[in-house]
Amino acid sequence: MRLLTLLGLFCIDYISAFSSPWSWECENHKCIKKEIRKGEENDAVCLEACQMFCSKTSGLWPKPTGTVDISSHIVPLDPARIEVNSRKAGSLINKAVKSFKEDIISRAATTRDSSERDGKPLSISIFLTEPQETDKLTMETDESYHLVISPDEKGKLEVNITAPNFFGSRHALETLGQLIIYDDLRNKLMAPSNVNISDKPAYPYRGILLDTSRNYISVDTIKKTINGMAASKLNYFHWHITDSHSFPYVSKSRPELSLYGAYSPKKVYTERDIDEIIDFAKSRGVRVIPEFDAPAHVGEGWQKTGYVICLNAQPWGSYCVEPPCGQFDVTKDGLYDVLEDIYGDMVEQFDPDIFHMGGDEVHFTCWNNTKSITDWMTERGWGREEADFAKLWGYFQDKAADRLFRKTGKNIPIIMWTSTLTKKEHITKYLPKDKYIIQIWTTGSDPQIDELLTGGYKLILSNYDALYLDCGFAGWVTDGNNWCSPYIGWQKVYDNNPRKIAGSRVNQVLGSEAALWTEQVDSTAVDSRLWPRAAAMAETLWSDPQTSWREAESRLLIHRERLVRRGINADALEPEWCLQNENECPIDKV
Repeated sequence: MRLLTLLGLFCIDYISAFSSPWSWECENHKCIKKEIRKGEENDAVCLEACQMFCSKTSGLWPKPTGTVDISSHIVPLDPARIEVNSRKAGSLINKAVKSFKEDIISRAATTRDSSERDGKPLSISIFLTEPQETDKLTMETDESYHLVISPDEKGKLEVNITAPNFFGSRHALETLGQLIIYDDLRNKLMAPSNVNISDKPAYPYRGILLDTSRNYISVDTIKKTINGMAASKLNYFHWHITDSHSFPYVSKSRPELSLYGAYSPKKVYTERDIDEIIDFAKSRGVRVIPEFDAPAHVGEGWQKTGYVICLNAQPWGSYCVEPPCGQFDVTKDGLYDVLEDIYGDMVEQFDPDIFHMGGDEVHFTCWNNTKSITDWMTERGWGREEADFAKLWGYFQDKAADRLFRKTGKNIPIIMWTSTLTKKEHITKYLPKDKYIIQIWTTGSDPQIDELLTGGYKLILSNYDALYLDCGFAGWVTDGNNWCSPYIGWQKVYDNNPRKIAGSRVNQVLGSEAALWTEQVDSTAVDSRLWPRAAAMAETLWSDPQTSWREAESRLLIHRERLVRRGINADALEPEWCLQNENECPIDKV
């Protein structure tokens, strides 16, 4: 009885000094939980510290592609004493630094004694090597960086970031933030005293598509999506801003489209909203690309124009892939004046160097059942076969692209979805490879991929069998499950490597894009549908891993915790026990 009392007193005293009775030791590249014995308190190691030192990549996400040298010695930081010096301190760097500081300070605020000031100051110096600062991300931008941490003679932690431009330096700040951990044994933020990391991405295009037409997505939710992208080093936000269901985009030239086409006056994206999102994204290394999908996927908002046919036609299955139907009458000359106005508004706001024109799921039955269109075709001696309707579609695409280029002032690359028009018998007639980039939405084994690569086309992969993150839920036009079920686990997302799909022609693949279509998603569900699965794709595109998802599993669990800490409601992948007991959960252990 006396022994139990003494043990009880020891535990009370121990827990008052430490928040956990456990320390962690690295054994065979795994962190193993060990009870802290009396007298060993000063040598105890928290889980986050162990995870940093126990693998070559230190829990970083995505895994760096170059040198990774991180010391096993960590020191406490004072979050109130972070200073940043940059020889080219432009507005983007200042904004990125502000976000970095806010993240560190918010993490410090969660500690139980954030008033302690015994930590080391952090001095960050940023050196940009390109002669002129650029604020535009392109697919030619060098996003590499070199990050070095070392203590000076006074104990201050010196951080040197060298990068060609802002975008590389921002990625370096993201990595630096991942190296700063919370030691729950000592209740302090800590960082390794010596670090040397060189890093750059394998693919230039690392994107997320978010549909904001089928259900309206709030500006704040879009910002959270972009924040998750920045945390995972994704760089292109593809905004599918309109569709047949609603027209929430407020066009300065054609405001009547959103007036009639938005779900409500509050569910729109004003010029101010768009500018705010673009600015928010840019400071996080993300470029926003608008998509104006046509000549199908148009409907609500166009009722008064006379340019849309088959609007909400029934039975809808005969005229489109999902309700409500809607398609342009591409024979109307006035249509192209309206398109030019919309393109002009988007070019002015988004300043694109590439533009997404959609171009998928055109239903020839709709055109074939519209007398004004068939008469127009007959007058020109055209028939009513697939080749004739492909010719009509090509006619539209040429005229629409010309109107776009009037507003851009030059020819810029156009992205188009795979479709009937991208079949080998049509594509070279209507979509030349020097003008168009093709985005794949069919399966990763679709023979059309090899045909397009053989034809010399550049591709972006969004194959639905691995990258459509809306799959695997209940049907909404019938019972059962939705059309692209089953649910796609992060493991399949991770293993969807462009190298496996494209083989020796992988250099023609610009990257990949995870797509979230929102028939069954609104602002309440975006986070959990995207994250952390989109982060799995992020590592595949950044690191081009030669190993499978299994090697990445423990690090993704760590990264998921980071996302949650940043206010992103990322789905849990496993019980937390698996995070704390690495490699004990898989049935086939490695």
